[in-house]
Amino acid sequence: MNFVSYRRSRPRPRRNRRCRRPYLSDQPCLSPPPDLPLPLCSKPRPGGPRGRADDPAPETSKEVAVTASFEEMGLKEGLVRGIYMAGYQKPSAVQQRALVPIRAGRDVIAQAQSGTGKSTLIAIALCQLSDPAVSRDPQCICLSPTRELALQTAGQVSQLGEHLSLSSHAAVGGRNLGEDLRRLEAGVQAVSGTPGRVYDLIQRRALRTSAVRLLVLDEADEMLREGFKEQIYDVYRHLPAEAQVVLVSATLPREVLDLTDQFMTDPVRVLVKRDELTLEGIRQFFVAVEKEEWKFDTLCDLYDTLTITQAVVFCNARKKVDWLAEKLRASNFTVSAVHGEMPQAEREAITGDFRSGKSRVLVTTDVWARGIDVAHVSLVINYDLPGNREAYLHRIGRSGRFGKRGVAISFVRTEDVAALRDIEQYYATQIDEMPMNVQDLL
Repeated sequence: MNFVSYRRSRPRPRRNRRCRRPYLSDQPCLSPPPDLPLPLCSKPRPGGPRGRADDPAPETSKEVAVTASFEEMGLKEGLVRGIYMAGYQKPSAVQQRALVPIRAGRDVIAQAQSGTGKSTLIAIALCQLSDPAVSRDPQCICLSPTRELALQTAGQVSQLGEHLSLSSHAAVGGRNLGEDLRRLEAGVQAVSGTPGRVYDLIQRRALRTSAVRLLVLDEADEMLREGFKEQIYDVYRHLPAEAQVVLVSATLPREVLDLTDQFMTDPVRVLVKRDELTLEGIRQFFVAVEKEEWKFDTLCDLYDTLTITQAVVFCNARKKVDWLAEKLRASNFTVSAVHGEMPQAEREAITGDFRSGKSRVLVTTDVWARGIDVAHVSLVINYDLPGNREAYLHRIGRSGRFGKRGVAISFVRTEDVAALRDIEQYYATQIDEMPMNVQDLL
């Protein structure tokens, strides 16, 4: 299944892929590095890797204007009050450009770096376009790729909408289905959920979609990949034809932008250039470990650095998360661990402890890579280099949130060199060898 039957045709924009040659630092590594020189990028093809020289990059729509304050956006008075009570003083750059067209009913594609207020943008949009006086049934649905992100969004809607008398609910797998049914029957205007549970509730006729006016896809590039795409289509085909669609993500590859032509109507684009994506304020380093078995000792050497504030350690597999957390605890290091196979109640408890600062080091998979906001995370460790470029960007974006400084360190084996080089080339960035004084950078 796909969105073809809902296609609203427009000329498709093209992207230009540019890169520059990164260079490598001659700074020393914390632990004695093996003889593992990282080769420089080869000369890029015209238009960048996999690009074409004549592909113009999609740009922000010309009609996009900057609105400098929440009061000037025409938001509900109670919502503005909730925004200020939550501690937000002025809108971020993406909020200044995207909120007004969303409020006006336009389809919107909003892209911005991690940590720049996209989650709050979504929560404000859901609050603005939900009205209990119009209907008891859901009017806004936000779909997220992970349960943690869906729960975070629902929490933000409840916080910002405190003075609006609207009801919101998180519909995610792993939780009691009966509670979802009871809440929806009682009346809910804003639903934040994962695609599988939301579609299940639609099929059960518990989540009525006739009043839905807004569908938001958070982390849209992930949501429109194979696996999620069919689930999104299942939800989308039950919505009214006039429903507004908003896509939000830090990364939006060309193939995702092309796909939006099939289910969005003349969307307003708020985009950043790819070479501006690599997260201002986050220093990126690598540690050459050559062999897999050397990673653990290197991580132990770094442990004192991890606990300066808070740190997230990413692995590529759930079994490795369990193995690494257990091995660290056996070595008398205090860590928490979370991944997708854990019971939902346990995942929520561990995430809550990490948010509150009760635990300082979290070992996890990419279930934590997207959208999760924890203000005091200043260090991200890629114990395993991720399998794709977008995941790298989302992972390192867990540090340096809200304009603070952050550091990202990747453990690089001999066979990872090409992948690291590809990340540097694609994002036109540089990843230096980790210096001895990395603590001073946090």
